[in-house]
Amino acid sequence: MTIIWLLLPVLGWGVLPFAIQLVGGTTKNQIFGTAVGTLIASFFVIAVQGLDISVSNFLLAALAGAFWIAGQLGQYQAYKNIGVSRTMPVTSGLQLIGTSLIGVLIFGEWSTTTARTLGFIGIAMLIIGVFLTSYTENKNNDPERKATQSYVILVLTTIGYLVYNTIPKAMSTSGLAIFFPESVGMVVAVLAYLAVTRSLGVIKEAKSWQNILAGLIFSVAAISYIFSVRYNGVNTAFVVGQVSVVLSTLGGLIFLKEHKTTRELILTILGLAIIVGGAVVTTVG
Repeated sequence: MTIIWLLLPVLGWGVLPFAIQLVGGTTKNQIFGTAVGTLIASFFVIAVQGLDISVSNFLLAALAGAFWIAGQLGQYQAYKNIGVSRTMPVTSGLQLIGTSLIGVLIFGEWSTTTARTLGFIGIAMLIIGVFLTSYTENKNNDPERKATQSYVILVLTTIGYLVYNTIPKAMSTSGLAIFFPESVGMVVAVLAYLAVTRSLGVIKEAKSWQNILAGLIFSVAAISYIFSVRYNGVNTAFVVGQVSVVLSTLGGLIFLKEHKTTRELILTILGLAIIVGGAVVTTVG
């Protein structure tokens, strides 16, 4: 059973990017469906284990969920602008770099010289991997200028993911206990986003409800990761979970028919290997 918990996050997070592209719809359809799907899944979690969380922790978890929406919006938009196979290695690498630095600067991780040395070697590997996977040969045309803008947006919206990952570390409770309040925060954030952009009509569109599938896939991955940490340990669960970026990138190339030149493909595969390797090194540190 421990193997199943170990592999489900890889499958869920790996399938999610190209699954949502196959369902289709606008970015607003996709983010609404994802949030609602996650909320639906959270009701099943409550049915199994109940809801035991303080008001303050509930609000903090909801805030984390709201910030996750910010990160996911940037990611979904990038899928459309530059494709899944370009987006996923970059956003995964950026999250790994940011999470590692936050762990050191705020939570005092990598307390020994050996840990800091290995950690910063891992970060350097992640930076190299991100650079390689984002390489393009034709940089002077309009599509590539649009790609540059997408990468900038990815960098900025990654802050949402980093806050989402950081808040639970500062809380007195975590795991399944915060899954429901996080999903509430996601839905509230999406509704606020649709209201501000005057797009509440999206709620009535069929594609919005079809994209609930994305929220269910995300929930399976997130819940199974919690169990994987419990049964396999944090380091093993985390490192194996990073393999999902390989699955999603290859899925974009194979199932979505995203094009890369031979050189871009070679560098992407090399970059993916370095990103996964960097994740391993930072975890060992």
